[in-house]
Amino acid sequence: MADLTGKVAIITGAARGQGEAEARLFVASGAKVVLTDLLEEEGAKVAAELGDAARFVRHDVSDPADWAKVVATAVTEFGGVDILVNNAAIYWTTGFADETPERVEKIFGVNFFGVWHGMQAVLPVMKANGGGAIVNISSQAGLEGMPGHAAYGASKWAVRGLSKTVALEAGEHGIRVNSVHPGTIDTPMIAAVGLEQGAGKFPSVPMRRIAAPAEVAEVVAFVASDAASYMTGTELVVDGGAMAGMTRPAGAY
Repeated sequence: MADLTGKVAIITGAARGQGEAEARLFVASGAKVVLTDLLEEEGAKVAAELGDAARFVRHDVSDPADWAKVVATAVTEFGGVDILVNNAAIYWTTGFADETPERVEKIFGVNFFGVWHGMQAVLPVMKANGGGAIVNISSQAGLEGMPGHAAYGASKWAVRGLSKTVALEAGEHGIRVNSVHPGTIDTPMIAAVGLEQGAGKFPSVPMRRIAAPAEVAEVVAFVASDAASYMTGTELVVDGGAMAGMTRPAGAY
């Protein structure tokens, strides 16, 4: 595990799935964590199970006022913000020709502007503290075109590009910004796709399986930790080898 002793982290979308796995690992690694989500019951339950090292805040990531509340909680309860993990996202698949402007605005409101508002909210605190680490969760769909992912993919490409821009601007303040690009992960967000965990269950990737949320959490914890102190403006791919050049069978997406 990465050593996060003494760090204070905000993790969005942490009531379940990948965000929950990150919150649990961060606390186990020594961090204090503010978990945020719109799922109040689930989020409060996770925070209660994590004990004194965790607080839950109901949070709409598309709302800058909510972000001010979350940052204030981190500062008041734990003394600052060292790490931000922009994990919250929404997902669906629709062909480009059938997508609507209203749905595109909705997905960008969470997936892109949630990241934008979050970084703007924490940067002043991180600058005052002399540095910090921001980890923005993008996607494999933010690295390549994928059929049916016009809106989702565009939002995740935008997160990738924004991460690089802010890394350039914030580096002189000791603030690192990186993006993590998961492939197919076994979370509630992709449950409707109907994929199964287990060896040989996902033949379109070299490792022939989908990932558990904890496998992404380990990478997020590493890049957020001081072990990655000279890494910024880059992307870390956690996709079982899908981007390594393997030829996919027709319809393998």
